[in-house]
Amino acid sequence: MKYIIIGLGNYGHVLAEELSALGHEIIGADISESRVDSIKDKVATAFVIDATDEQSLSVLPLNSVDIVIVAIGENFGASIRVVALLKQKKVSHIFARAIDAVHKAVLEAFDLERILTPEEDAARSLVQLLDFGTNMEGFRIDQDYYVVKFTVPKKFVGYFVSELNLDEEFHLKMIGLKRANKVTNCLGISLTELHVKNELPGNEKVEEGDELVCYGRDRDFQAFWKAI
Repeated sequence: MKYIIIGLGNYGHVLAEELSALGHEIIGADISESRVDSIKDKVATAFVIDATDEQSLSVLPLNSVDIVIVAIGENFGASIRVVALLKQKKVSHIFARAIDAVHKAVLEAFDLERILTPEEDAARSLVQLLDFGTNMEGFRIDQDYYVVKFTVPKKFVGYFVSELNLDEEFHLKMIGLKRANKVTNCLGISLTELHVKNELPGNEKVEEGDELVCYGRDRDFQAFWKAI
């Protein structure tokens, strides 16, 4: 896919770098020459422009990319003006970053395809990690629903999969289970690899080091964290 990322601060820089590494075509833009210099060798193209200026913004191929991402966060006024100009230019797919509730509320008025809240998401993930006390990764599907992968708590070890009752008790749907297997590489070194078990018979016992992948609402995950 082809993306334009406007705003190459810490968030925009990482976003551009990671998407580019995955094979996507990235066009970056920022008012800071140093920020553009730091990313230009890692993306397809990078422009030093003031995106709040309508003429400067027109330099970018806005209507020939899949998504335009406004990654500006700290400069509230610049963020809103850039989004307004993009809407004025009838850009179809706009993602924009919001750094707080007020910023998000203003962006919601533009009826964007997606509002990104990385600070809020990171804080929520950290709270869950600290509260849950285990390794976990989450992916937000929409405002309320997540897919979360987490290492099974010690109290789950030894139970049959059918005994977990995640669906009945917490309304969480178990999508899969990843199990660690010991393998030996060509150098004779023993390594641990995780493999997905797509079929979960009820008589399958949960083992230490297993990872569960579940789908559900944020509030149901919160109830689950507290219960265990």
